Amino acid sequence: MSRAWAFAYGSLVSAQSASETLGRAVEPLPAALHGWRRGWTLGRDNERAEKRFERLDGVPIAWCLALDLQREEGGLDGSTGPQAPNGALLELSHGDLERLDRREIRYDRVEIGESVELADGTRPGGPVYAWTAKPQNHFPEPPPGAVVLASYVEAVEAAFDALGAGHLDRFRSTTAEPRCEVVAARLAAGDSIAPGNPRRW
Repeated sequence: MSRAWAFAYGSLVSAQSASETLGRAVEPLPAALHGWRRGWTLGRDNERAEKRFERLDGVPIAWCLALDLQREEGGLDGSTGPQAPNGALLELSHGDLERLDRREIRYDRVEIGESVELADGTRPGGPVYAWTAKPQNHFPEPPPGAVVLASYVEAVEAAFDALGAGHLDRFRSTTAEPRCEVVAARLAAGDSIAPGNPRRW
């Protein structure tokens, strides 16, 4: 392996979701990320975002939380166990990084290749990138009115389940529980959603 890669650790683990963003078929390869923790610490200001959600009864939502990665030394409140977070590697082609940056607009792209291990114990050749919350979007404590969208949880868990036996269990054991309500919601406004950016969460 000598090309560039993306390490997916949330909804991007889904082959369907990644394919919609990249505009081509992708094959996620199970992997793990050592020295990092995963938690629900990415915050999106729902009232000012390019996509706005509301509860099914029409009640507005203040903040939507999503998954994030932080290095072990920083820690994520509520993370469980020493086991490395699992995820999937996506092989990148020309233009893929720009497409992923447009999707992950509240995240910074970082190079993490030295921390990634494939399921067979080998490391991928070439650079590996992941996306971590921008400082203004990182919330170790949920902001007032924050929720996690049930559609996001469902998509993430389905993606890990599709990786094969044991991957969903490992996702759950290496991920902090949301420290806020998980709610069913619907898209209330989304005229500014970029192509390839999910509309369900």
